[in-house]
Amino acid sequence: MTDDDRPAVHALLQDGTTVSIRSAGTGDHERLRAFYERMSPDNLRLRFFGASRRSAESAADRACAAARPGYRALLAEARHQVLGLAEYETAEDAGTAEISVAVADGLHHRGVGTLLIEHLVSAARAEGVHTFVADALAENHEVLRLFADLGLRTARRFEGPEVRCTIDLRQDERYLAAVEQRGRGADVASLEPLLRPRTVAVVGAGGGPGSAGRALLHQLHAGGFTGRLLAVHPGARSILGVLCHPSVSALPATPDLAVLAVPAGDLPETAEECGKAGVRALVVVTGGLDRDQARGLRDACRAYGMRLVGPDSLGVADTDPALRLDATFAAGHPRPGTAGVAAQSGGVGIALLDGLSRLGIGVSSFVALGDKYDVSGNDMLQWWEGDGRTRLALLHLESFGNPRAFSRTARRVTRRMPLLTVDAGRTDAGRRAAASHTAAAATRTATRQALFTQAGITATRSVGELLETAALLHAQPLPSGTRVAVVTNAGGAGVLAADACAEAGLALPEPTPALRDDIAGLLPEGAAPGNPVDTGAAVTERQLRACVDRVTRYPGFDAVLVVLVPTAVAAATGDDLVRAVTGGPSHRARTIALVRLEQALPVELLPAQGGGSIPSYAEPAAAARALAHAARRADWLSRPAGTTPDLDGVDTERARTVAETFLAAHPDGGWLDPRTCAELLDCYRVPQLDWAWAATEDEAVLAAERLRGPDGRVVMKAHWPGLLHKSEQRAVHLDLQGDAQVRAAFRDFETRFAGLLTGVVLQPLAPRGTELSAGVDQDEVFGPLVRFGLGGTATELLDRAARLAPLTGQDVHDLVTTPRGAPLLFGARGGGPVDLEGLEQTLLRLSRMAGDVPQLAEADLDPLLATPGAVSVVDVRVRLLPRRAHDPYLRRLR
Repeated sequence: MTDDDRPAVHALLQDGTTVSIRSAGTGDHERLRAFYERMSPDNLRLRFFGASRRSAESAADRACAAARPGYRALLAEARHQVLGLAEYETAEDAGTAEISVAVADGLHHRGVGTLLIEHLVSAARAEGVHTFVADALAENHEVLRLFADLGLRTARRFEGPEVRCTIDLRQDERYLAAVEQRGRGADVASLEPLLRPRTVAVVGAGGGPGSAGRALLHQLHAGGFTGRLLAVHPGARSILGVLCHPSVSALPATPDLAVLAVPAGDLPETAEECGKAGVRALVVVTGGLDRDQARGLRDACRAYGMRLVGPDSLGVADTDPALRLDATFAAGHPRPGTAGVAAQSGGVGIALLDGLSRLGIGVSSFVALGDKYDVSGNDMLQWWEGDGRTRLALLHLESFGNPRAFSRTARRVTRRMPLLTVDAGRTDAGRRAAASHTAAAATRTATRQALFTQAGITATRSVGELLETAALLHAQPLPSGTRVAVVTNAGGAGVLAADACAEAGLALPEPTPALRDDIAGLLPEGAAPGNPVDTGAAVTERQLRACVDRVTRYPGFDAVLVVLVPTAVAAATGDDLVRAVTGGPSHRARTIALVRLEQALPVELLPAQGGGSIPSYAEPAAAARALAHAARRADWLSRPAGTTPDLDGVDTERARTVAETFLAAHPDGGWLDPRTCAELLDCYRVPQLDWAWAATEDEAVLAAERLRGPDGRVVMKAHWPGLLHKSEQRAVHLDLQGDAQVRAAFRDFETRFAGLLTGVVLQPLAPRGTELSAGVDQDEVFGPLVRFGLGGTATELLDRAARLAPLTGQDVHDLVTTPRGAPLLFGARGGGPVDLEGLEQTLLRLSRMAGDVPQLAEADLDPLLATPGAVSVVDVRVRLLPRRAHDPYLRRLR
């Protein structure tokens, strides 16, 4: 079963309105007939190559007939009205299908046809269709443009007045980028009523002074919202000077945005009333909904095309002076600025608002996502990308709805602006708390960190660290590397800073002799011109400025960290050592940060001479962490955007058949036997050490004779369903020589594993090499996670790297080079480098297999043996589970 067998999904048209897309059924005949009857004669002629009403009747009959193999009809509807229909039917070649599309009069150029075709493409791919063909009149420019603009490879052949279009359905970067672009435009249009409303209504505005609705009404009113502000409360004439109305339907104007602060039991009815009144967006601050209340709220929003923030949201804000929207519970109004903030926890979001306002960075827009029934971090990234005001994006997310789509968006957005997040839920306790707080599935740390790393997201460990890093990224240029110079007027403070830099992964290179001499000539006698540079307590403002200027000009440093403590000498002479750092435009040549150990606040932004600012920290560790984050961002930006390489010799259809055949025999899934494992790997040309299966003693002897290498030795491994750890069961015999030893080993297995043993695997003794481990874990939400590290006895001692599939060439390079044991692959112990190209190919093929076969729950290639000449799998385990195909890039709402 694929996603398209589900009842309905909702998606956005180009103008931001919502439509439902579902399979046509037998009960749709009258509605489809009416759909065609409302078409103009010209539209009918372009669709059916003639204006006959009988063609429309036949089309409705075909679409609503009983389900049959090779045929699919999808309709788009809104408020029970059919807006469009797209269908395909396979020909003799099951991989090719004829398609057609029809859109209601008056709805052209809104993206109905394109959206239907995208969903039809996804459904067809899941059924093994790889090519669409469509016939159109040459004068039907709109449908020809639709096919040409899909982003798929399309060929045209003119035959008189008709054109035959052939569309290759293979999904590549060009198609994904085209889908993304269309989705971005639709998403941004749908958020306009939420973040740039002209009229806002607070529903549930009454109650006492401490009520949520009253607080939100006060915040909007006091914040100076420039649009029209309305209030709904049946028991009052006015609240806080705002005229009240008894119901949404009684409002004198239709709100773009309604903020709902009503009891949970009233939410479905209130949302329904808002939808009927034409409201386009809701912010729901009410929490604690039960299942029926949640379903009622969702259904109302989808039925009437309203975007939804929440429930359990602490509000939204947009600081544009022309709007001044503040519908939040923040103690004060956010300062206008350049940081976009989206937080699943309203409390964390309000803390970020306060911190950004205090730093002077300010906020462009803010959304407390709450339970994320609809609007998500992905929506906000696309909004900030094009709002013209946001230069820094801050996210706090405890769950992910569509992480693969989020990753693509984040990779694109973070090349334009820093994207920071708090890595919440790193521990078991934190994940349990997040799951309880958001009712979303907990995400493993390795999976989440892979997402952040691949997408270029700066992941911090706390709200404080997030603000500390945001201050540096807002105020300073990125360092070009990790080389840091520390300048301090106190030796002990310099030691703290050096430790902090080393622990953060930064380097403190020694200055050259010439630079030492230059620095020594600028500072008081007794100064130590190393790294750290210890200027001594007697340094003057002029001397410190000259020293910092000299260090920032040296090309061997990427950043300068100045650590100061107040001294009696400076106080007596009136020298301002901080001014020595903030003064002078030359400091902009390098990333510069300041630490003042006496500073009360964790981080401040100090105005710099000539414009801009310099971040000042209370602790060296905070400054070092921020510099390390900035260096990692610079490194990520310096790399070209990765692409997924094409792989030869891949047989996807055969692999899917292997999986389907196994699951037909094992409906609950399970571990594959060695022969099926080998067949699946062979579909992707994953290299395997020679092997043979033997079910009897005599077969084992014959197999051993064939497999023996120059040394004449073989290995025998027992097998039975469910056997996972052969070494623990002593189910492996090594160094078997001659037929007698092979027979003895087989008999030993038969005796010890009587009633279990189904056969044995024989292999030649593997050559000497580096034992590695690679594998895949399939996450229900994130998709396949590819793991890599050292194997064998080192598996538990050394770390492993992980990346989400599909892997790009850059991802594979990172997988191979990230683990601490990576130098072994490059010949660190004198053994020469292993076959790195073969290793990268193996990981790419493993990634492709995991993406092609959604039923693959986990796979372990351990050991994976790497030598200078080859890479081969020595042992493999694969587990399949019955799972549906899922298209993470198909445009649809949550």
